[in-house]
Amino acid sequence: MINFIRFADNLSAWFGKSFAWLIILMAVGTGYEVVVRYIFNNPTAWALDVSFIMYGTLFMMGGAYTLSRGGHVRGDFLYRLWQPRNQAKIDFVLYIIFFFPGVIALVLAGWKYAARSWSYGEVSVNSPAGVPIYQFKTVIVVAGLLLFIQGIAQVCRCIHCMRTNEWLPADEDVFETEDLLMQKASEAEKDAHP
Repeated sequence: MINFIRFADNLSAWFGKSFAWLIILMAVGTGYEVVVRYIFNNPTAWALDVSFIMYGTLFMMGGAYTLSRGGHVRGDFLYRLWQPRNQAKIDFVLYIIFFFPGVIALVLAGWKYAARSWSYGEVSVNSPAGVPIYQFKTVIVVAGLLLFIQGIAQVCRCIHCMRTNEWLPADEDVFETEDLLMQKASEAEKDAHP
């Protein structure tokens, strides 16, 4: 069970970090559009569509990674006060009742949209450039499958916690800048006053 959790976390991390590079491409593309539009008065027909596609892809492909790191928004004003075992029981039930049916619906609907889009080579109607979007609709299916795999890992985490009353910690690979600065300041203070 723990091996599957680690596998799913690593798979989600690989996809999340790989697709995070779209942020750089989006910034370059937007910067290019700003320069050609406002300096050379020659806007492109494709920039808006491409930025929507990249942002949507980044958002979709980052979902499983965010879930693996416990980064989704929670309304836990009561939940955080409970014992881990009780938290796990609630999470387990919510995954079964809400998460998995939603993700399965996402995969099935995404499959239908993607298949239809690929069948006629769908292009965007938002610009005269006719940017192809059928490949983007395939991202819906892939993202749903990754969420499904990560959801199974989260259910395994719940089962482990119900048995041990302790949550398996998620890998931490992203830190807030303020936390890193505070940590460095604390280490520097310790080094200065041994």
